[in-house]
Amino acid sequence: MSDKITIKRGAELELDIESLAYGGMGLARKDNFVIFVKYAIPGQRVLVKIYKKRKGFAEAQVLKLIEESPNAVEVCCKHYWICSKIQSLSYDEQIKEKSAQVEDAFNRLGGFTDFKLGSVMKAENIYNYRNKMEFTFSPNRWVLESEPEGVDRSFALGLHIPGRFDKILDIHNCHIQPEIGNRILSVARDLCLEHPELRPYDPRSHIGFLRFLMLRYGVNTGDLMVNIVTSYHDIDKLSPLTDTLLEKFPEITSLVNNVNTRKADVAFGEYETLLYGDPFIQEKIGDLTFEISANSFFQTNTLQGEILYKEVEKAISLKGDEVIYDLYCGTGTIGLYLSKNAKEVYGFEVIRSALDDAEKNADRNDISNVHFLKANLDTFFKSGQLPNRIPRPDVIIVDPPRAGMHQDMVSYLPKLKAKKIVYVSCNPTTQARDARILCENGYKIKDATMVDMFPHTPHIEMVMLFSK
Repeated sequence: MSDKITIKRGAELELDIESLAYGGMGLARKDNFVIFVKYAIPGQRVLVKIYKKRKGFAEAQVLKLIEESPNAVEVCCKHYWICSKIQSLSYDEQIKEKSAQVEDAFNRLGGFTDFKLGSVMKAENIYNYRNKMEFTFSPNRWVLESEPEGVDRSFALGLHIPGRFDKILDIHNCHIQPEIGNRILSVARDLCLEHPELRPYDPRSHIGFLRFLMLRYGVNTGDLMVNIVTSYHDIDKLSPLTDTLLEKFPEITSLVNNVNTRKADVAFGEYETLLYGDPFIQEKIGDLTFEISANSFFQTNTLQGEILYKEVEKAISLKGDEVIYDLYCGTGTIGLYLSKNAKEVYGFEVIRSALDDAEKNADRNDISNVHFLKANLDTFFKSGQLPNRIPRPDVIIVDPPRAGMHQDMVSYLPKLKAKKIVYVSCNPTTQARDARILCENGYKIKDATMVDMFPHTPHIEMVMLFSK
């Protein structure tokens, strides 16, 4: 029987999971046809049902576990499949699979047939490591099959079900945030259920008050921010929740209310009211102290973030007389971290609020040799917007978004004639694509390090050194 008949939507098959695909799905083959299986891990034999069929692959869900993987471990989170996805695989095996995914991306997509990953920086803390969590209030609770019949579906405080903008799974314990976050979550839920006026916002009808509960932690300072995002401004209505949180959690150093009146389902407010403490938390990385406001970007894993910056520093081997360009610099943390061993650092970023945070952090740490410029890097260099007063770089650091660099940017990069380029990436597939262009223009890959920023998730962070 041909593949077209046996591998079709609705078909049920027994499969052996060979590896993890990029993104965290299990990879299996049936007569050399690739099938990606949700929530399956290498070493399992499973009965699956095909729910999507495309020209070169299919996707399936597990109906029954026939044989468990020898590398399976007991999970501590009953809903890990929402965000961490691969928690049921031992941590050592997670690292092996991620390493293999990086090598596959560079071998197959980048055309680097002899590419080998260098160092791998594993995480010391594989739980309770996130310094930021964002939970959604909702009147549309997603009920699991394991929950009893008749459970209240009208309130949830938790995380989005994958692929659903309107359904939230009620979360009581998140094992990748600090433990105090779970206690705050519990108190907030109880208060809202006791006070009907604290109605959750409905993204379908656009009626309701509470939208998000965002928590930010200073891992090295002990600071704690609670940011409550509402659909309109009403401090009196919010006070039962805010007063109780401040009473029960003296650890809170910042309590803010962001207001988002727009239909866009984002926790980024149009304006903010400070309810208690400072409008920011402080965090330390190395010798530097950073101010982190409710809406500013910061590495989500503080401890691994510092290791990431150390790997960048090690790759560059600064002597003290270098000019560094920090592209896609965000709030400037990498450039500021490197500034003590460089002559000058120039950070380029398109988001004005990020640049404001970067300049504040430079001032706070008495750093005068770092300068920030607002720049859309898709067009900035190619269109000749670089001021003549800025010297050419000896070193370029690139830390683009998941989509990688714009093709015009990566093609122009070699024209800056930097001796070294350090490419930090959260997506090895786009990094491999960009690396090929750099290597076609005179650069060579000198080192490649993987830093595991997010244990139990499929996310991968890479630090790659290019030189001529």
